[in-house]
Amino acid sequence: HTTARAAQLTGPSFAVDIAAGLPTALTLACADDGAGAALQDRLSTPLLRLYRTTDVIGAELGGALKNVVAIAAGVVIGAGYGESARAALMTRGLAEMTRLAVTLGAEQATLRGLSGLGDLILTCNSEKSRNFRYGLALARGQGLAADITVEGLHTAREIAARPALDTPIADAVAALADGRADLAALADMLLNRPLKPE
Repeated sequence: HTTARAAQLTGPSFAVDIAAGLPTALTLACADDGAGAALQDRLSTPLLRLYRTTDVIGAELGGALKNVVAIAAGVVIGAGYGESARAALMTRGLAEMTRLAVTLGAEQATLRGLSGLGDLILTCNSEKSRNFRYGLALARGQGLAADITVEGLHTAREIAARPALDTPIADAVAALADGRADLAALADMLLNRPLKPE
């Protein structure tokens, strides 16, 4: 009798790139490190490099939370705020992701790896990302096709529904998407938060 062990593959990858045989590195998250090591050995290829972790919560949250920041990055670019603003948004977005993930039981280091920072860099900088494209469309007052899934929108709404959390980016994404605030007001709110050490 064999017991099934769950594991997750997550990190900076687009399915089209993997299907084309392009080099990719991902996080393999498995609570059982022995099982994770066996999977890592079996699934890694010369073009698919897997790094393993036992922090399943962190890997899962990194993969979900980066979608919220990707929407915000799309908004920044769609609104014409520029590359410097996108870099600042991504950096503060990673801080927000890390705060939230650690609160929910993740290890901080996981968010600095492929399933956090790596995935964030990819999804905030490519129009292959549905979440980034949604942010672009949102800033431009356009819509996306009804059959396109935007995971980050649902995540942002779930986070914003918990007012005790310090999540200004997720809150702004939800408010903008739901028409509760306009872009200028949200940008002003984010830029005028109290000054503090990094």
